Amino acid sequence: MRVKRKPVAVIAVVVLLGAVGLFFVTSSFSGGIKLPHLGPECTVRADGEVTLDAVQMANAATISAVGVRRKMPERAVVVALATALQESKLENLDNGDRDSVGLFQQRPSQGWGSPEQIQDPRYAAEKFYVALKKVKGWKKMRVTDAAQKVQRSAYPNAYEKWADESEVLARALTGRATSAVECTVSGEPALRGAAAAKALAQGFALDWGVDADRVADLTMTVQDANAGWRYAHWLVAHAKSTGLERVRFADREWTAPDGKWQPVTGDRSVGNAAVVAEVFR
Repeated sequence: MRVKRKPVAVIAVVVLLGAVGLFFVTSSFSGGIKLPHLGPECTVRADGEVTLDAVQMANAATISAVGVRRKMPERAVVVALATALQESKLENLDNGDRDSVGLFQQRPSQGWGSPEQIQDPRYAAEKFYVALKKVKGWKKMRVTDAAQKVQRSAYPNAYEKWADESEVLARALTGRATSAVECTVSGEPALRGAAAAKALAQGFALDWGVDADRVADLTMTVQDANAGWRYAHWLVAHAKSTGLERVRFADREWTAPDGKWQPVTGDRSVGNAAVVAEVFR
């Protein structure tokens, strides 16, 4: 259901958000509540719906990619995403409680690494998964309990409220949902041409642990549909910062200004063996 608010209350919320610069994650599930938001750029639909801004979406995709690359099960990705949602709202913060920084608010003084290292989303995600894997029985724990074993937060039950959102994101970003990540990119592209292609290939290579030369032509070979949608969704999630214009996989195509996955036929279809990306020229 949606919660109706009086106009005065809405104005108060908007003023408060503008003053402190917050962005709310929004979600909708059967019987759930739609939270207030400020123009989300990305929508994820996979047995539920979550909306994020472009920065949050890119960070979520990186967290998921690192987990898949480390051969962690989807449950680990759910725990990692719930932790980052609670700790930073999926934003790579340069400050926090005491010396906490980054997506997971990890602390240099507690041995997580230097501030510079922790503010690398890939490094931070790697460290989280390494710590989670050491937790005995984490796979059978509630999301909040597994997260707390790693984080040791003063609010041990806070992570559970993000479990539903994290499950939606994980289903999409691990490739179990088709055409599930849609981001609209408007205005002038961040990059064009060779610079855009290089940024996209390098980011992809770092997140997925492959040689950047293998994706220099922005064609990613895949073994199955799940892998194809993992890559396709990752590309869309990183579109705004890289100058990505178009992604094609199987019989679907996503374009930046429209932001939607649309069916394609004939020569536009690329089949299930490769994901093809195109940048703005």
